[in-house]
Amino acid sequence: MDEPNLRATLADLDRNLLERDGPVRLLLLAALAGEHVLLIGPPGTAKSELARRLHAAFVDAPYFERLLTRFSVPEELFGPLSLTALEQDRYERLTAGFLPTAQVAFLDEVFKANSAILNALLTLLNEREFDNGAGRVRVPLVSVVGATNEVPEDESLQAFHDRFLLRVPVQPVGDAHFAALLALPAQAEPGRPRLRAADLQPLRERARAVVLPDAVTTLLVQARAWCAQQAVTVSDRRWRKLVGLLQVQAASRGAVQVGRWDLWLLPYALGARPEQIQALVQWCDETVGQAVPLDLQWLARAARAFEKQLEIETTAQPDDAADDGAGKLALARAIAGEVAGHDSAMLRIVSERARRRYSQRHVDARVAQVAEVQQRCTAALQSARQTARAALAGARDHLWLPPGVLARIAAVHDANVDLARGLQDELQALAQGFAELPVDAALHGRAPEPLQWES
Repeated sequence: MDEPNLRATLADLDRNLLERDGPVRLLLLAALAGEHVLLIGPPGTAKSELARRLHAAFVDAPYFERLLTRFSVPEELFGPLSLTALEQDRYERLTAGFLPTAQVAFLDEVFKANSAILNALLTLLNEREFDNGAGRVRVPLVSVVGATNEVPEDESLQAFHDRFLLRVPVQPVGDAHFAALLALPAQAEPGRPRLRAADLQPLRERARAVVLPDAVTTLLVQARAWCAQQAVTVSDRRWRKLVGLLQVQAASRGAVQVGRWDLWLLPYALGARPEQIQALVQWCDETVGQAVPLDLQWLARAARAFEKQLEIETTAQPDDAADDGAGKLALARAIAGEVAGHDSAMLRIVSERARRRYSQRHVDARVAQVAEVQQRCTAALQSARQTARAALAGARDHLWLPPGVLARIAAVHDANVDLARGLQDELQALAQGFAELPVDAALHGRAPEPLQWES
């Protein structure tokens, strides 16, 4: 099971699906690790299509699908009773073609089943065993994909809910991709089966040797602390299963240790409800991806203060000839208006004379004040670029990281760099503006007081 094969399988699973790159990867990863996935979302969001595509990725894998209701009976999932066995006083089922013989299964509205079915499913999902008559038999199950419109509130269902290691919210396609949704072909082309259930066990054995480095352990400790603060309950068993899934992910991409970007799936293993999962996604973006918006409000306030001061000093009139200068400027404009389409030398001369002039010390001081802020802005820009490079290192080559996750995190880093660069350009223009203030060499006034702004 090599990386090119997995990349091709992911491409098949994701073909002609919109905004499903995360669920596609989670379903396939769960299957590789022998875990189960719960898809949470309203009808019509491709939940059944995702399960069928997962089945289509495997060569000759028996498939089972059933919509459960409160009226469902065990025979629908586990097969009818064997009449021959009953004649011999044995209570056994004919399981051929039913869930106990499937490798991939899809159970829609899984929490609507009655307690008799759920109790049997608990053992089948967790132990990979099925009680048939007086004996317990092993089942070839690779992964079960469950689907529900909403997470159950009933306490009696929590044990069954916990059997799904990954809980994945699936929402309707957003407005940005709605036009593309309308243009999709009526029937998706099936992908080519590339995976064999027999190849999964060697991968899982290799995964046991994958190292969990201290850096990743530290992030998991931070995640546990966050869950405790947010009252998100995560059992010790779930933490252990999460580590196993991380090891399978790393082994499947040929790594000898779990990497930082392998933690992108952490929200779907820890969160029990969609709102918890979304909060954990944000925590992962900020902690793992370091995608925190840069706070440069103080720089923006400094730029506004300099901009206002430059406007004041550019439009200021001489102290001793304000009224006379204004009158001459109005006269020059009137004369220039009579010469349509031509520059007026008089307007330029009078306008220039109507402007206040400054000492070279004043101009140099203003330029130096802007330059000091520019240096801090340059440092912020360099820091934003370095943070982006360090945060995104290895992300673009990661086999399992969904493109949507990468794009979302990269967008925050790009916005930080653009913000710092925009302020840098603005400050450069302000420094140039102060440098071009009219100077009177005869003036030797004091340097102006530095501008004040709220930092």
